[in-house]
Amino acid sequence: MSSHFLLSSRAKTLSLGAVLRMTTEEAETAFRRIRWAATDGKPVCPHCECPTVWDCRKANGSPRWRCKACNKSFSVTSGTLFAHAKMPLRNYLAAIAIFCNEVKGKSALALSRDLGVHYRTAFVLAHKLREAMASELKGMTVGGPGKIVETDGGYFGGYIKPANYKENRRDRRLAKNQNGKRQVVVVVREREGRTIPAVFKSESAALGFISSRVAKGTELVADEANSWNDLETRFAMQRIDHSQAYSDRGVYSNGAESFFSRMRRAELGHHHHVSGKYLIRYAQEASWREDHRRVDNGRQVQGVMALAMACKPSVDWSGYAHRA
Repeated sequence: MSSHFLLSSRAKTLSLGAVLRMTTEEAETAFRRIRWAATDGKPVCPHCECPTVWDCRKANGSPRWRCKACNKSFSVTSGTLFAHAKMPLRNYLAAIAIFCNEVKGKSALALSRDLGVHYRTAFVLAHKLREAMASELKGMTVGGPGKIVETDGGYFGGYIKPANYKENRRDRRLAKNQNGKRQVVVVVREREGRTIPAVFKSESAALGFISSRVAKGTELVADEANSWNDLETRFAMQRIDHSQAYSDRGVYSNGAESFFSRMRRAELGHHHHVSGKYLIRYAQEASWREDHRRVDNGRQVQGVMALAMACKPSVDWSGYAHRA
């Protein structure tokens, strides 16, 4: 009997213990080799791309270099997602390893306890890692001639707590009894391929997103919801009525359904609550985890490090600590 991938030795190529046993110099070298892969870790000025720099390390040992051409100083995180970093590089490496090792997600509270930092620090760091994961989806399309893409929507947020007494309870399905915070995550997922999510107020509002992210010539599979009817004029479509069957003669949207299953488990089991304005980031994190679930954790960590080093300073969280 074959074991699940996560139970096999192929999935475990990096342990948290190995990261914590790293010296400061080894952690610095790991980041340098990711940031400046073309020069095998030799620093290059991020301002003018001059390769001639000299070491001007700080008194506390923090790595720092100065460019000969523009005379500006920089660190290994300058101009990246971790710009203005306050924690040691080994802590950032440990945070990425902890974040990637979790299959369905990592709460900010648990991360703050693991790293021994304030909750707000862990909260911002976790969202920066989600931002790095999301950068992999920019401009991506799925499908193409001969390929099948599944699409579906899942509603999140807007929970209305029922009244204590039965006579005071209202039908929470009616729009007049809702709070307006309910949003739908719409996902397009290529079979044996990538997953792209987006957030809308309703499924019918996602038709433009689906048309722009699914290549022409793709065969689309959706459920029986009326929201997808207009897509039949743009794509060759197959529909599955979930009230009758989950799979019928090879027609199914189980790939999209499994994405929502894991995302809901992350919400209920790890985060307990996801704020509406951050929902897209949690959805993008879930899609990254879904697409890389068969990748060993060592390559996952290296991949997230590379994405973080390639990103500019955070568009969401720069200046957050100062309420900017």
